[in-house]
Amino acid sequence: MSRSKDWNPKASLRVVIVDDEEPARNLLREYLDEMPETKVVAECANGFEAVKAVSETDPDLLLLDIQMPKLDGFEVLELLERDMPVVFITAYDEHAVRAFEVHAVDYLLKPCSAERLQEAVERVRQRLGTAASPPPIQELAAAVRTQPAYLERLLVRDGTQVHVIPVNDVDFVEAADDALVICVGKARFRKSQRLSELERRLSPSRFARIHRSFLLNLDRLERLELYAKDSRIAILNDGTKLPVSRSCYARLKELL
Repeated sequence: MSRSKDWNPKASLRVVIVDDEEPARNLLREYLDEMPETKVVAECANGFEAVKAVSETDPDLLLLDIQMPKLDGFEVLELLERDMPVVFITAYDEHAVRAFEVHAVDYLLKPCSAERLQEAVERVRQRLGTAASPPPIQELAAAVRTQPAYLERLLVRDGTQVHVIPVNDVDFVEAADDALVICVGKARFRKSQRLSELERRLSPSRFARIHRSFLLNLDRLERLELYAKDSRIAILNDGTKLPVSRSCYARLKELL
């Protein structure tokens, strides 16, 4: 939940800096330390630290690098559970920059000047001082992916812990109310996302919808069996049985 609705314009702007390069973090902190009513509450060297810091410090602004090892800036946004002003930091990504101009509060091209950072911070203060809330974090993350490739890993947040799951390890995914249950062997990981949304992000040659509530890794399929009249079940390599709807069966036959 964003703090912007009841933000006091006279209060210090609480900032989290996220950049894997220490000199870049030091420069941003140096600039921010010279700005009145601005306080750096955390510095993070990678995306995992960023997710934890946002949860623990509840900042007003996230200065977020894009190109980072482990988790990139887009993946950090995907894992955040609250909306807040985000100022992106990028070295050369022109496609992302064009999207940031529309969806983000601002962007900074490395190396940025003190004046350019000051301008971005003032834009954030103006945003926080209005009734308009920032765009949803997940919407922003989706908007800045210029040519979305199929996912190679899934990110699941569990408190301050982040599970990184290679898609090849996933057996199947089940819809559960307004969330998903990602099944990997005997392990189960719950993620707040719609099944249809995840389906679009996975390669259709590797994953197939077999039922309105199930998405199957085709490598795990052992065979299909007739269960009742016009009703079939999928038998997985480990013996797990999943329902197959009539509409999905036709498409499944084409893939096999």
